[in-house]
Amino acid sequence: MDPNYANPAADIDTLIDVMADDADPFQHDPGVEAVKTPLWREALWPTELGRLLCSPLYQGRGVPHGHGEPVLVIPGFLANDLMMMPLRRWLRRIGYRPYHADIAWNTDCPNKTALRLAHKVKVIHRKTGQGVVLIGHSLGGMLAKSVLQHVPELIDRVITLGSPFRDHVRAHPAVTGVWEYLLAGQGKLVGRNLHASCGTGYCMCDFVRHMLQPELKPTPQFAIYSRNDGVVDWASCAEEDPAANTEINASTHIGLIFHPHALRAVAERLAQRVGNDG
Repeated sequence: MDPNYANPAADIDTLIDVMADDADPFQHDPGVEAVKTPLWREALWPTELGRLLCSPLYQGRGVPHGHGEPVLVIPGFLANDLMMMPLRRWLRRIGYRPYHADIAWNTDCPNKTALRLAHKVKVIHRKTGQGVVLIGHSLGGMLAKSVLQHVPELIDRVITLGSPFRDHVRAHPAVTGVWEYLLAGQGKLVGRNLHASCGTGYCMCDFVRHMLQPELKPTPQFAIYSRNDGVVDWASCAEEDPAANTEINASTHIGLIFHPHALRAVAERLAQRVGNDG
């Protein structure tokens, strides 16, 4: 008889050696697919910001205005509240009450972030007595979708900007590579609360479940996206209902929070009568 079979400790040692030599079990994420998007286009986003700042639209002209409705603005992956400042200022100019998401860098565990945002929505609702509008860019839109699942009764509507919430994330390898870098525990200042399966198809958290198997909610959900998106596959950013989608094909991915056409679309979706608005 082979002595190894008579020695359980030897079997365990062999298994440990195999596991040590084998690939990371989370290396092939079924929830993320790398796609070749025109990433080079993203270098154009400063021109989109400059165009916005010079546009009459940024002064609030030519778009429908609100009446003090609360709007929580959520930044995308690797972004922060500062990046969303032009959008929040514009929302205030056209009559809304914008709130920042309290996100220094959007690289934390998305499930924990979504729970913090759901708590913030409760605070805003208690303060204003109104349903809260969620506007999220990229990962921020996915977080908004998760928040909706947590507190649907407090949400007026959700507007996503270039957010790959459909099925699984399809993004440029440079972007998925940054996420993998953070998951590997190599981020020192950002991504410190992530674990190996965080935000992947292997994770069993509410955030992943909300993306893969969302419950149907009556809350209106609108998507704004660009077929020329250089970061994510535009097809994963669209709602199933074509009437809920707006294409801004002149915009980059980053530029969806700056491009005048995208902001016009936001204003129109904010003003759109839905549900009990009559």
